[in-house]
Amino acid sequence: MADRDYDIGILGGGAAGLTVASGAAQLGVKVLLIEREEKLGGDCLHYGCVPSKTLIKSAKVYHQMKNGQKWGLPGVNPPPVDMRSVSDRIRSVIDRIQEHDSEERFCSLGVKVDYGEASFVDEHTVDYGKGPVTADRWVIATGSSPSAPSVTGLDRVPYWTNKDIFSLQELPASLTVLGGGPIACEMAQAFARLGTHVTVIQRSDRILTREDADMAAFVKDSMERDGVRFELGTSLKEVLHGDAGFEVVYEQGGDEFSLHSERLLVALGRRPNIGGLDLEKLGVEFDRKGVLVDDRMRTAVKHIYAAGDVTGRHQFTHAAGYEGGIVISNAVFRLPRKADYKWLPHCTYTDPELASVGMNEERAKAAGIEYSVRREWFSGNDRALAEGEEEGCLKLLLDKKGRPIGVQICGAHAGELSGEWVAALNGKVGLTDLAGAVHPYPTLTEITKRIGGSVLSEKLFSDTVRKTLHFIFDYKGRACALDNQSKKE
Repeated sequence: MADRDYDIGILGGGAAGLTVASGAAQLGVKVLLIEREEKLGGDCLHYGCVPSKTLIKSAKVYHQMKNGQKWGLPGVNPPPVDMRSVSDRIRSVIDRIQEHDSEERFCSLGVKVDYGEASFVDEHTVDYGKGPVTADRWVIATGSSPSAPSVTGLDRVPYWTNKDIFSLQELPASLTVLGGGPIACEMAQAFARLGTHVTVIQRSDRILTREDADMAAFVKDSMERDGVRFELGTSLKEVLHGDAGFEVVYEQGGDEFSLHSERLLVALGRRPNIGGLDLEKLGVEFDRKGVLVDDRMRTAVKHIYAAGDVTGRHQFTHAAGYEGGIVISNAVFRLPRKADYKWLPHCTYTDPELASVGMNEERAKAAGIEYSVRREWFSGNDRALAEGEEEGCLKLLLDKKGRPIGVQICGAHAGELSGEWVAALNGKVGLTDLAGAVHPYPTLTEITKRIGGSVLSEKLFSDTVRKTLHFIFDYKGRACALDNQSKKE
């Protein structure tokens, strides 16, 4: 083997790249990490998960301030939101977390951190503006960026993406959101709660299309109550911009409409950050969604791996971290560990939240799986009632043998509640154990215990069980009578 500069070279300082870098370095591997931005943490820390959830919390508190009467408190009319203060809070949270993702911390672990735009010279060599550098194995973890549809005029107007909305100095009076996925819904509701007039324009006839329609409906109803307007089943025709703001022209039901707003947010998917890497010259295969990898996160060139958003598989921070662990197993330990996404959870952080683990009805139908559905409503949970969070339900899918194949939760803290199911399903814990577990009262987690108990109660209180018990007690009664008669004789 040639004497190369590093054992592992990593392109990208987001969740996947940092997972590989920290794990490999602590195992004594010589690691180089190249990030194109002048900071580590990736899109999640600076433009995604962290700032969006911080904004969502600020919006929820402001919403609760205006609706105190729901909790028996005086209704108040707070002053308009100072967006500069909200943005300052977002920045303070990012800065706190940045300490964990800092260059200093990773250097202390033994990682060589550097910055630049990387491109492959050959399958072991990368140039990032400071001369060529070699590594035995490379990991492509360059993430993704917001994409925009091909709509007339859109490329000529100053629209917003997730990279623009977390450092605002002023709250827009009106906002049009293109898209109906998780980012679009989270931001639409947050801005509406802060006081912006928000309209969502979506091509499909419903929002959150990867979720079951009945669960997504809970979210849509809540967003509408918060003032979000929806234009669904549309086809975008043109986008214009002038002194008066933005105009979006769209077709709906055969008619053409136009919508005016001060600002425009485009939240219509992501594209992999692979431009300039020169993957073609290596034989690394990719498509419009991302770099193609096998279950061990290997590309077509087996010593080059890819993980995180750049693969286009599951664009979640927790998925990127998990895939980074798969890379460490294969590239460092040389153990043929494969990624398994069967119980990979995801959550949309609207209010109510919508979390999912495993299959939903649409995927089960597509796979030809026979299933049944059980529901447990938040309105039947004492803690939810006490907190005024009774909207939504837990939806459990069972196969024909009564085994869980998927769970969806729409309600307060759904993301947190999904954690118990993630642990149970990965650990092959049955419904009997879930139903038998003791939860503190009152807590939202009792909803898990109750739905497990409801499934078991159908079997426990069935006609078959009753007939069996009747036979047992009848038999014992007769046996006792015969024994008494024998004693008398």
